[in-house]
Amino acid sequence: VQLQASGGGSVQVGGSLRLSCAASGIIFGSARLGWFRQAPGKGREFLARISWSGGLTSYADPVEGRCTISRDGAKNTVSLQMNSLKPEDTAVYYCALDANGNYRYDYWGQGTLVTVSS
Repeated sequence: VQLQASGGGSVQVGGSLRLSCAASGIIFGSARLGWFRQAPGKGREFLARISWSGGLTSYADPVEGRCTISRDGAKNTVSLQMNSLKPEDTAVYYCALDANGNYRYDYWGQGTLVTVSS
């Protein structure tokens, strides 16, 4: 399995960005794909996840209501729409695959940088 994250960039406070994660390889229906981020000097933080088969979603409190995770089954991509961005959203964003549905993320994309400036 390979994951390719894209869509990062620079945006002003209050702006929006849409991150995408393209997945290749064999992925079973029990898998989940998640988005994480790591801000400078901080640990990696879970943001959201979606089940590969049924589209069940879950969000962390910092992004609940501002972000939407979605999946395009035909294209094997998962997107994270982020709105009302804040300076504290500045981080490297990663997508990761929980291949066996056990909340262990075995595969990681390379990360895409999001910078939010005031």
